[in-house]
Amino acid sequence: MSVSSSRKITQILGAELDKLVTLPLIWLTLMGTFILNLVLAAAFTSAGLQGAAGTQNILNIGLASMGYLQAGFIILGILAACSEYTGGQIRTTLTTIPWRGFQLSAKHLALAIITIPVAFIIAASGVLYTFIMMRDTAVGFEIDTMIKTLVGATGYLTLTALLSAAIGALLRRTTPALVLLLGYYYIVSPLTRDLLPKYLPDTAGYYMYMPPSSDEINVLTPMQGTGISMLWTLIFITVAIVFYRKRDA
Repeated sequence: MSVSSSRKITQILGAELDKLVTLPLIWLTLMGTFILNLVLAAAFTSAGLQGAAGTQNILNIGLASMGYLQAGFIILGILAACSEYTGGQIRTTLTTIPWRGFQLSAKHLALAIITIPVAFIIAASGVLYTFIMMRDTAVGFEIDTMIKTLVGATGYLTLTALLSAAIGALLRRTTPALVLLLGYYYIVSPLTRDLLPKYLPDTAGYYMYMPPSSDEINVLTPMQGTGISMLWTLIFITVAIVFYRKRDA
């Protein structure tokens, strides 16, 4: 790769990062998600204190809010992809950056750079709160298990945001993208979970962060869940880039 190409990609990535960090809705979404996580963590921990505790239970309770947290990262991805279409700013972007493939790829990379640390902090806050409240019953708590679980949760939330951004880039409108994704994650998937295969993004992603349990059959390992979730995300990003390059703004 030539120096000019490398410099061009760096400039495009910097521009995409700047657009995301200066978008107020991005930070409002993240703050709302963080607050929601703490509220849910308190509620689930309060309920968990009534039952038996242990390493497995603490992690499960601390991450019990993941099903709700993913909505915040779905919204985050859609906002990152669709915000420029709302006021027609996408035309200015494509005039300034005519390399569409680089531009959309850089947008997803910028989104990942922002999402990874925030997702880790949000996921860790729930587990930390649960651990503090249940520390007297946390006999034999393994730090390594907690770290692996948090890394898996961070990866799942990040991939969810990236997949949502790809869907947003395909639809180019915030409301249809929200209806489609929230409808799938919160209506279609729960109602058809026993009928659909375990290799869809949300069901495979579940195994990225939930520790193996002896009480249930673990269909996928964390690595398998990660691989399948990454594959879905890469497929949608690739499709989004192909359509983005071929159609008008």
